[in-house]
Amino acid sequence: MQRKIIISCAVTGSADSPKRNPAVPVSPAQIAQSCIDAAKAGAAIVHIHVRDPQTTRPSMDGAHYREVVERIRGSGSDVLINLTTGPGARFAPDVDNPAMPGPTTTLSLPEVRVRHVVELRPDICSLDMGSMNMGGRVFINTPEHLETMAVAIRDAAVLPELEVFETGHLLLAKRMIETGHIKGPGMFQICLGIAWGQPASPEAMTYMRNLLPSGSPWFAFGISLHQFPMVAQSVLLGGHVRVGLEDNLYLEKGKLAPSNAALVEKAAHIIEVLGDHVATPAEAREILGIPKAA
Repeated sequence: MQRKIIISCAVTGSADSPKRNPAVPVSPAQIAQSCIDAAKAGAAIVHIHVRDPQTTRPSMDGAHYREVVERIRGSGSDVLINLTTGPGARFAPDVDNPAMPGPTTTLSLPEVRVRHVVELRPDICSLDMGSMNMGGRVFINTPEHLETMAVAIRDAAVLPELEVFETGHLLLAKRMIETGHIKGPGMFQICLGIAWGQPASPEAMTYMRNLLPSGSPWFAFGISLHQFPMVAQSVLLGGHVRVGLEDNLYLEKGKLAPSNAALVEKAAHIIEVLGDHVATPAEAREILGIPKAA
């Protein structure tokens, strides 16, 4: 049976990637245009971080988020907007006193991490469902902070994308659905290949999928060289897909991706070769139960 497969495009992320691929968008205008172009290529959802245009480093500036969202909405594109809530969760201990934060720590109050979501009311926002070692630092999402964020997201009528990097994250998400902090059945994003989380393999994806609540729509992605194999694997296992320069800088081995749109086009080709169809934004809204934007 043919399915409609949703492509989500994560356009920029927060890693130090603009130095490695100049196609990574940095300014709000560049990020918005990359989202619009990805939508034209077949993405029904765009997942958005923002950066400081001067330093290219990750930012939590609400004005940057607002500019990106307004530019996309003003373009006439009906692509679904998905804002991150990941920034503000990194802890790196001080070298001399590990009980104190080092200079690269970014820990913020949970209310601060969702402020732009509450103000801008996107269709979707990410919610990272646990803590893990990541890039030499610890990515901290305590259950109490996640509950606070989840309630704010729920009350803003935004659909949380439950990002799960390993099985404990998924089990916590299921518990928060049971307690009512998250409306069931939940929409999940299975994140694979990030050190030190779940590996990007068919076995890992299958195991994670089998733990999902019944009826949950789900996506999956693999980073770097795993991006396109995991696109195919997710389609075969009944999921939707995510690609983009946040997760992978290359179109193929040794060839930098010229744009997010190029990565979306390749994902769309894989979906079609496997006999399914790429979902439009309107079809994605129907699949995910998201009403049309006002």
